[in-house]
Amino acid sequence: MPTTASADGQTTASEPPSGQLPSATRRIPSLAGELAAEFFGTGILILFGVGVVAQVVAGGIGDHDSITWAWGFGVMLGVYAAGRISGAHLNPAVTIALAAYQGFPWKKVLPYSLAQTAGAFVAALIVRWNYTDLIAMVDPGHTIKTQGIFSTLPGNGALPIGQGGALRDQIIGTAILVFMLFAIGDARNSAPLGNLAPVVVGLLIVAIGMAWGTLDGYAINPARDFGPRLASFFTGYGGAMRDQNGDLFFWVPIIGPIIGALIGGALYKYGLQIFLPKAETPETASAGAKEL
Repeated sequence: MPTTASADGQTTASEPPSGQLPSATRRIPSLAGELAAEFFGTGILILFGVGVVAQVVAGGIGDHDSITWAWGFGVMLGVYAAGRISGAHLNPAVTIALAAYQGFPWKKVLPYSLAQTAGAFVAALIVRWNYTDLIAMVDPGHTIKTQGIFSTLPGNGALPIGQGGALRDQIIGTAILVFMLFAIGDARNSAPLGNLAPVVVGLLIVAIGMAWGTLDGYAINPARDFGPRLASFFTGYGGAMRDQNGDLFFWVPIIGPIIGALIGGALYKYGLQIFLPKAETPETASAGAKEL
């Protein structure tokens, strides 16, 4: 349907052709709208992701496979909810990589990251509230036994993995994530057709969880880890910022994903994207037609 841009920069519908009904007025999202989308999109991700871990750990229902699938579905649904408005980054590391390599405005990186972390925090509080009775039953002291519901731990709190191993794991896992996100979202590559990209991204999360979930629970997202970590800290988990050895650990799922995202983005941009055909412009298309 034809559209015209108004003086304030918003897109409004022009007069529809004869015989067609006018569609709803479409607006260009403001920064507030983008932040709301990141808040709710990340919140949806956490409701399913942290929720399934609570069900498995505190309720004894499900296993590692159900955790990986629910995280994947959570990401997929979060992307569907927020994608049209903000691009559905849902991850500060992804936002930073997009700013570094794909032209996303640096001035939006901090607001996006704060909105993502706030969404994760609020959603984790909802999960904490819902599972309060069950958590109190299985772990009345709010110890390391159930801390992993909300945030990651080296070796998932059970294996003898140090912070170095957990950091390495976060770097590699997030590098894979961002490399593949760039590939999936690149129109010059084999991008998913229609509106299937969120499904593919969800499957990517499932695959990472199944292959890279041992050393640090595949946080691969600073907001996903720090938001729920804060929620647990304020609701009785006094050791939430530390690992099972008593060492400060909250920084690992923040720094590791950022480093990994920058590495993964660089590998795609300079190692693969440079070999893709250039995007066709009206000028090059016209020149090609003349040659024919």
